[in-house]
Amino acid sequence: MKKIITLLAFSISILLASELKIEDGYVRATPPNLPNSAAFMKVKNSSNETISIVKASSDASKVVELHTHLMKDGVMKMIQVPSIEIPANTEVSLQPGGFHIMLIGLNQALKEGENITLTLEFSNGESKTLTLPVKTVMGGMKHHGHNMHN
Repeated sequence: MKKIITLLAFSISILLASELKIEDGYVRATPPNLPNSAAFMKVKNSSNETISIVKASSDASKVVELHTHLMKDGVMKMIQVPSIEIPANTEVSLQPGGFHIMLIGLNQALKEGENITLTLEFSNGESKTLTLPVKTVMGGMKHHGHNMHN
């Protein structure tokens, strides 16, 4: 009976693992003296439960934080958030001007064509380690009002 329960628990964890999909992930390239960058992606949750990103980490920077933007007194401000919810059976885009993952205190400038490793931890106990390409997206930054110098 114990083997059946263990096998069932293993099967459930495999099933849950397939319910979160990460697509179109990338990290913004940085000029040599800019100490921070951001990661963007689409997170699809095909489960019937809300699952949240609760933590992120990377060896590319000293600190990794979950962030969003908030309009306050006519000014767009970037703020840290404790988690990013991905509601059941939906997709959430982490993008400039919205939810994103900040890489703070970069170990070196991020150059287009390189890759970084980013690990996401979720509220269901799952974690995903991603290899994300570094891309130059200056046009997108201006369009979405995202200012990395603040």
